[in-house]
Amino acid sequence: MGTWVAIEATAHDERSVTAAIAAAYAAVSDVERRLHPHRQESEIARINACEPGKPVPVDPMTWEVLELAKSVHALSGGIFDPCLPSRPGCLSDLALSAPDDPSKWVLCQVPLALDLGGIAKGYAIDRAIAMLSAAGCHSALVNAGGDLRTYGRCEEILIRHADGHCVPVMFKDEAIAVSELAPSGQRPPEHRGYYVRCPSGRPPRQSAAVCASTAAVADALTKCVLLGEEQCVAHALRALGAREIS
Repeated sequence: MGTWVAIEATAHDERSVTAAIAAAYAAVSDVERRLHPHRQESEIARINACEPGKPVPVDPMTWEVLELAKSVHALSGGIFDPCLPSRPGCLSDLALSAPDDPSKWVLCQVPLALDLGGIAKGYAIDRAIAMLSAAGCHSALVNAGGDLRTYGRCEEILIRHADGHCVPVMFKDEAIAVSELAPSGQRPPEHRGYYVRCPSGRPPRQSAAVCASTAAVADALTKCVLLGEEQCVAHALRALGAREIS
């Protein structure tokens, strides 16, 4: 994922917590393997390489994160869109199998260049938390490059804004994600598509911090806060039960 990942957890005994943390790291690695845009085993790479109109079988995990991405895309009026402008399609051109269909598949209606860099890190955090919880940990914290989620414990962090001022935030059983506006030449390749869709005449925000129930939602919504119109952003935050930290 291009960043470091730190995991903390508590359990009944050392052996249990060691095994739980190992399973959480394995879950993060699995997300990276499946959702990387270029790696040989990546399902996203297979989707990008497939000819339009042909269904591509995917793992339920890949289907889940794409379904969430499409929801945020619709709620944000298209601002959140993990499709790079190197191909003509946008996320609304990606069709998914029905939620109750046991065979998960996706279908590109036009050529797409999917890159989930704006949501996959958060999703990996959520998968790690799920593994820690399933392993019986009492509490946990997963931090991936500054985006983090906790359960079973309160945490106070300082969020530093672009102008240098810091805001203390107390949270429990929630996730926080932060994005900053990098200069054009320094933006990660997977983020460049978002700036193409910034509404005309509206300068992007310099930074955004969002708190939500899951890290994937928080991660995706930071791009909406950075680039979206105020009314549309408020609608997306409200619909997904999230809040902006200012």
